[in-house]
Amino acid sequence: MNYPFDTTGLCSEEIDRFHDAYQALKSKFHIEFTGEIDFHLEQFEVFKHYIDVKVRDSYVIKHENNDSYVLFVENQLRNLGRGHISETCEYQTWALAYLKHDFGRILIRRETLADKIIELIHPVELDFAEDKAFSDTFYVLVNDHEKAITGINRNFRNVVMDIREDDFVIEIVEHTLIIGNCKPVSPEKVIYMAEFISRLCAICD
Repeated sequence: MNYPFDTTGLCSEEIDRFHDAYQALKSKFHIEFTGEIDFHLEQFEVFKHYIDVKVRDSYVIKHENNDSYVLFVENQLRNLGRGHISETCEYQTWALAYLKHDFGRILIRRETLADKIIELIHPVELDFAEDKAFSDTFYVLVNDHEKAITGINRNFRNVVMDIREDDFVIEIVEHTLIIGNCKPVSPEKVIYMAEFISRLCAICD
């Protein structure tokens, strides 16, 4: 069987998972292959603990003002066992968009109890006084307060507030945003990521 994605190195179970995710994405969105685009994933902190990060396949979703992308990413991880070192691959789904405004560097994830306790001692998080619900729900780290305040406006926060997954992370490096988590590729996850990035592109041109 000919698959519309790269099957190199995938076992049969992984091929089925990729195929199901691809079919789900294709059934709900008009997608096109991106070809050889370098998304520069090495600039993101969320991938720093991997020894290698590679985009296996990527698809563009066309929007009126901006395009968004869904990436099937292969991450190589080094495992330290009892007296030996092994390497494994994790296959994940991430969504990416290029934003008009420069956000600086931003990390957004669900806030934990540990975050709240640490914040009492060392307040480093960006909070929004006018949006307590958002600030109580999400942990936001930034390197440029002014850029972050301008970029994370009410429309942006509303899209993020619609996320129901607990273990996702959003990272922005200047004009490039990614969202994802470490869960394996699946139809449910690829649709979830595609819907989020499409909503974001609709309000953040």
